[in-house]
Amino acid sequence: MSASPFAGPSAADILAELAELRAGDAPTQGGRVLSYVYDSGLSELDELARDAAELTRPLNALDPTTFPSIAVMERELIAFMRRALGGGTPRFGGGVVGSVTSGGTESCLLAVKTARDLWRADHPELAAKLARAGKQPRLVTASTVHAAFQKAARMFDLDWDPVACEPDGSVRAAGFEEKLGADVALVVVSAPAYPNGALDPVAEVAGIAKEFGVSCHVDACFGGLALPWWPGLPDWDFRVPGVTSISADLHKFGYAPKGVSVLLHRGRKRHRAQFFATTSWPGYPVVNPTLLGSKPASPLAAAWAISKRLGFDGYAALTASCVRSAETIVREASLIRGLNVWGAPSGPSIALVTDDGVPEGERVDPHHLADELATRGFRIQHQPGFTQRNGVRLPHTAHLTVTPVTERTLPELVPALQAAADAVRGRRQASPRLELLGMQALGFAPKREGGAYRVPSPDMAWRILKIAGAGSRGSSLPGKLAPLMALAEKLPAPVAEAILIELLARVSEP
Repeated sequence: MSASPFAGPSAADILAELAELRAGDAPTQGGRVLSYVYDSGLSELDELARDAAELTRPLNALDPTTFPSIAVMERELIAFMRRALGGGTPRFGGGVVGSVTSGGTESCLLAVKTARDLWRADHPELAAKLARAGKQPRLVTASTVHAAFQKAARMFDLDWDPVACEPDGSVRAAGFEEKLGADVALVVVSAPAYPNGALDPVAEVAGIAKEFGVSCHVDACFGGLALPWWPGLPDWDFRVPGVTSISADLHKFGYAPKGVSVLLHRGRKRHRAQFFATTSWPGYPVVNPTLLGSKPASPLAAAWAISKRLGFDGYAALTASCVRSAETIVREASLIRGLNVWGAPSGPSIALVTDDGVPEGERVDPHHLADELATRGFRIQHQPGFTQRNGVRLPHTAHLTVTPVTERTLPELVPALQAAADAVRGRRQASPRLELLGMQALGFAPKREGGAYRVPSPDMAWRILKIAGAGSRGSSLPGKLAPLMALAEKLPAPVAEAILIELLARVSEP
C-alpha cells in the first residue's frame, strides 16, 4: 500500500483554522457593512448560489465548446441583462450583445479597450499624428467616474481627461461637450456614480457624443441591477440611442457571489472588437472574449441561477426595499444637526457630508462619524476629499451602500447614526500636521502649494504610516482611518498613492 501523499494538518484542522480566521472578518450578511457586500437578506438565494457554484466548480469557462453548459448559461444571462438594460426590443437596438466578465473592473477595462481599438481603426491618420507628437487619444469622463477607468487609461494608452463636477458632485452635459473632439476615443457616464449616487446626464451626453461620432459607455457596474426598477429616473440605458455599451455587475445588486459582471455592446461589430484571438502559435487556437483565459464557471452559474429564480418581479421587489431604506436614511441623516447628504442621490448609494451651514462647534465630520459608527456595530466607507483639475474641491464624505437587508437594520442603524454623530459633533477633521511637518523636512511633501516633492520608498512609506497609527496591535492597518484619510487628502497624489500601496502590500506580506 502506497504512503499517503498528505503531509500537512488534517482537513478538519485546516477548516477549523479557516473558521478562526473568518471570525475576524467584517460580517458579510445582516446589513452591518454598508459597502463591498450586497446582501439580499434571502437565505434561499445564498443556498441556490452555493449549490449552483458547486455543480460547476470543476469547469473551465475558457472553452464553451468542451463545456456547452457554459454557453447556455452565458447566453441566457446576457439575454436577461439585455432586457433589463433596455436593449431587448427591436425598436431600441435589439442587436445588443455582450459577454460575461469576472467583475466590474474587467468590464470597464474591456469597454475602454474596445473603444480604443475601434477609434484606431476609424482614425489611423490621427492616431499616427498623435503618436508622432507624443500624445494619446483621450478618455473623457466625470471626475466622479469609478477609478477603474483611470486604470484602463493607463493600461491602454489613453489620456484621462475628466470633466469637473459641481461642489455637490453633479456634472453638466456642457462640460462633456466642451471636451469632445476627433481625438476622443470614448466618453463614459455613470449610472449612478459610486461616490455620491448621482446619475450623470446620460441622455444629453450620449446625444452629444453621437453628434461627434464618439462612442459612449454607461458604467452601471454599481446600479445596473437596481436602477432598472428605481422610480422616477430618466432614460439612461440602451433606450438612449447614443449609448454604445453598458457594464453592469451581477455580484452587486444581482446578489451573486464575487465575481461576475456583464459588458453589453450595441451591435456585433463592437462586441467582436472586444475579443482577442490568435492561431499564431503551435497550440490550440486561442479565442478570448475577456482578459482572462482560464476562468471559473461558478460565479456565472450562481448569477444565472439567481436571475432565473428572482426574475424581473423579484428584482423589482428587492429594489423597492432599497428605495424605502434610501429614502429613510436620506431623511434621517438630513435631520442630524451638523450632518447632511451630499448632492442628490438617484439610487442605492448615499454619501454623508459635513453641514458647513452650522457653526463649527456643531459640525459632524463624516470620517470621525464612520470611525465612531464602527464601534457601534456598523461600517460605512471613508471617502477622502478631492481637488479637481479646475481647482473646485469635492468634500470628504462617508459612503453607504443600501441593500435589501438594510431595511431590517434601520431600527438599529438610524439610532446608531444619531448617537455616533452626537459623540463626534464639533470634532474637527483629523489633522495630519505632525506627519506633514516630518515629511516636508524629508522632502516627501511640498512645503508650499506647487513646491517640489519626492515619492517615498517602501521603507519610508511604512515609517510614515506608523506615524499615522499603522502597525499597532500586530496589524498593518491603523485603528482608526480618519487620520490616514486626512493625510492622504493633504499629500500630492503620487505620494499618497505610494503610502496607500505600502499599507495594502504590508497586509499580505509574509
